[in-house]
Amino acid sequence: MNSAQKGMQKSAKSTTATRKAFTEEERGAIRDRVQEMNAGKGEGETAVLAKIAEMREPDRTMANRLHAIIRESAPGLSPRLWYGMPAYAKDDKVVCFFQTAAKFKTRYATLGFSDKANLDEGNMWPAAYALKGLTPAVEARIVALVKKAVS
Repeated sequence: MNSAQKGMQKSAKSTTATRKAFTEEERGAIRDRVQEMNAGKGEGETAVLAKIAEMREPDRTMANRLHAIIRESAPGLSPRLWYGMPAYAKDDKVVCFFQTAAKFKTRYATLGFSDKANLDEGNMWPAAYALKGLTPAVEARIVALVKKAVS
């Protein structure tokens, strides 16, 4: 067997291993991220709103409301897609994101914060919040979190 054939054999084994190592949902998120990296800048708001429009209820309603809350609370954050999820970035670094329940087949949606968010509280703090619905109290908590994250 020549070296080209060995390389192809290794590649096939690697692909098989990758398929077993990641779920279909995870592979989808990876494909989304590759597309996002190849997309042009300045399309963030349009791409995020289009992604939200594709969501099933109740995630769509929550995502639309979160989008409005985040844009009002932290106008310095730029909307963009991140692994196929609506996300909000400062200096091109994601600060927070919304993950639908359908993304990884969970029973709740998630509002997550990256390590770029200024939410540190001692040696341990929450970086993601489960969302089943938005009430005025939950919205007020989100506003406070987003403002603190970008402070």
